[in-house]
Amino acid sequence: MVLDLGDAHVVAVDSAYDVHEVNRGRDVVVNASYSGVLPARFLADKAPAGSIGLDCGIGPQGASIAGLWYLEARDLPAATVDVSGVVLGDGVDVWTHGRISFLNQPARDLGVREGQAVEEAARAMLSGAVVAPSSASEVTNRRTMIEHPSGRAVVCTDSIAFGLPEDRATNVLVTAGHTGRSAVPYLEKFMPHAFICSDGGMGRERSGVAALPVLGAQNVPGAAVDARTARMGDALSSWDTGVISAVNDLAREAGVTEGMSCREAAQLLVSWSNESREEEPHHG
Repeated sequence: MVLDLGDAHVVAVDSAYDVHEVNRGRDVVVNASYSGVLPARFLADKAPAGSIGLDCGIGPQGASIAGLWYLEARDLPAATVDVSGVVLGDGVDVWTHGRISFLNQPARDLGVREGQAVEEAARAMLSGAVVAPSSASEVTNRRTMIEHPSGRAVVCTDSIAFGLPEDRATNVLVTAGHTGRSAVPYLEKFMPHAFICSDGGMGRERSGVAALPVLGAQNVPGAAVDARTARMGDALSSWDTGVISAVNDLAREAGVTEGMSCREAAQLLVSWSNESREEEPHHG
């Protein structure tokens, strides 16, 4: 134990496999393991209040930090430490000398930031520790980004499948799945005021944005961000760094163009109104 706050602690261990049931929902565990999916599986099983491991040089396909997003799917805060400044296999050294290099969204929501000392990051995780959802499918990361005077809003949520009845004809949904034909039923279910998804890398015959004209024909403006500019499955990434790659005719009428930032496009869409739009759009 390297920090004792009474009802919560920071525990330093040499391996992610050393996390115990007693740490569940209470303690931040600083471990001197890499932060890939394999150690994340063990961490998720014990579900501590937070986890800080090593980035171990990142590696091909980001394998050494991929566990961050495995844990994010369980709404568990996690971060990594720059391996160049610590001793591998020595949890106390990571606690003493480590600096944060990468983190997932639940950790960022609690105030963890790149470059922080491990103690500062661990205290941030403890300050806002919450009980994780019982199922990864319950994590939608829904967040209102803009509230417009009209009563409309821009809402980020990780998938168009996470639309809600209150979005109908009211909210601009910024999501992070592709805009292919399989997105159409989800969009038609709630018919938002407008939407921005990902182009999914576009695909053959522009299949990654096939939903755009379909929803445009039903009076719903839509756009897609270039999948190379934002992480798929992470709506806040689309919001932060996404660049528009495709639009339907209604979105273009609202002023949205290719090359525009997602934020700028969302602002235009939430401000757009079409008096000819039916209260209940035709589903066809």
